[in-house]
Amino acid sequence: MTQTPVEEMSFELAMKELETVVGQLERGDVALDDSIALYERGAALKKRCEDELKRAEEKVAAITLDANGNATGTKPLDAG
Repeated sequence: MTQTPVEEMSFELAMKELETVVGQLERGDVALDDSIALYERGAALKKRCEDELKRAEEKVAAITLDANGNATGTKPLDAG
């Protein structure tokens, strides 16, 4: 696992670490306290991945296409 704060991770890094956390939890070869910490880290990583995917989907949805299917720019996203 990295020491990078979850909120600073890219989607790819968060997903890779989440896979590592899940693997460790599935093996069940860590102490209970460590399992709890891993589970908490995994939950935060999962949320980060979901948030990053949502952000990417919003960017893609904001792209407008003309009649020929060419990107014509982006529409501003709602602030909230």
